Amino acid sequence: MAGAGVWILLIPWIKYPVLFISAPFGLRFAVLTAAFFLFVPPLTLLGMVSPYAIRIGASNLGTVGRTAGNLYATSTLGGVISALLVGFLLIPNIGVNRLTFAIGAVLAITASVGLVSQRKRGKNIAAILLLLFTGVIVSWPLAADRADPAGGLIALEQSPYAEIRVLDMADKRHLLIDGGVHTIVDTSTWQSHFPYTAVVDLTREFFDNPGDLLLIGLGGGTVVKNFAREGWRVEAVEIDPVVAKVARQHFGLQESEGKIFHQDGRQFLLTHKNKYDIIIMDAFGSSSIPFHLVTTEAFGLVAAHLEPDGVFALNVEVYGWEDLIVRSLAATLKMHFKVVRVLPAFEPPNGLGNVINIAANRPLELADEPWPAQPPPNYKHSLAYRRIFAWNNRIIADTRNAPVLTDDLNPVDLWSERLNRIARQDLHRYFATSGLSW
Repeated sequence: MAGAGVWILLIPWIKYPVLFISAPFGLRFAVLTAAFFLFVPPLTLLGMVSPYAIRIGASNLGTVGRTAGNLYATSTLGGVISALLVGFLLIPNIGVNRLTFAIGAVLAITASVGLVSQRKRGKNIAAILLLLFTGVIVSWPLAADRADPAGGLIALEQSPYAEIRVLDMADKRHLLIDGGVHTIVDTSTWQSHFPYTAVVDLTREFFDNPGDLLLIGLGGGTVVKNFAREGWRVEAVEIDPVVAKVARQHFGLQESEGKIFHQDGRQFLLTHKNKYDIIIMDAFGSSSIPFHLVTTEAFGLVAAHLEPDGVFALNVEVYGWEDLIVRSLAATLKMHFKVVRVLPAFEPPNGLGNVINIAANRPLELADEPWPAQPPPNYKHSLAYRRIFAWNNRIIADTRNAPVLTDDLNPVDLWSERLNRIARQDLHRYFATSGLSW
């Protein structure tokens, strides 16, 4: 127990070199390597405790079975309770580092009590040294991140679902969820700097009058603000209440601009009966694609909540316009929608960026927008350019040999590993000179 406690107390310090060494080899290998070096040693040591406890608790061979049964029953019950407490209460309220220190300290203190109880000089000394080490480690100021508005880290929140950061850099405000950028806006106007938001706005052009919008995935609230400004009635589904709080506090989202439901997107579709003119799914970042939102079963729920002339837009980050994710999503959408188009929000076609899959059961026709004869400076970097570019370069994805995603078989989270790595490399370059912790 002493060895496990010491190792756990050191985890917040040794995690950085372990992650640094393993990161270049890809996400999956990095996760396995980090898990092995950080957690196998203490778990192995703790695994030795139960056999010793059985040996101590069993007075004779006849009581071994009962002792072992009682011990493992207690252990199982404790494991269930601790798993629930950690996920739903401890991590969101005290953070990972403090929780790690607390577990290590409890183990070290318990081991010290056991050493002292043996009343041997050498073990008493060991117990004192163990307690001194624990006190030094716990009280030593770990370089933990905390909000630093003067330095650009406007907010840092832990939720039951993710770590959420708000960063200011070069007059832009960034919302990061688990280290992936979900929103970039101008701090003076709240106008988005993300090209895909201009492409999403195109969905309004398929309607003569404002109607009802359902947004699955709130982010910083840019899409809500854009549609509300044009007179649309907006409902948004965001599973993480902390994201909604941050959107209101730091991204200018107003209560009057939309009604927000704190629920999983698919669960919302199962439990609500309203129909909408537009449904936009924007719940995906570079870190993951929630597989249960991109299956044929999920898209069937979306189709059931659309008006007959309704339009569905799905935003996803990909690598290349013809990425397997693009083609597979198109194939899955075609199970429920007659018309599916892919609108790229980035160039060149073989780069990293967002595409918007638009689907409907009616024609999706807009006039090709002309390029300005004399575009203003930096026009190519404007949202107006992205809007025109996306529609003029709309494609029909090649769905031949592209798998249809189902609840039974869906490898999309595995496909997104490559995207995750590329996106994180880009973010390292983007924040390289800022001095910000993201």
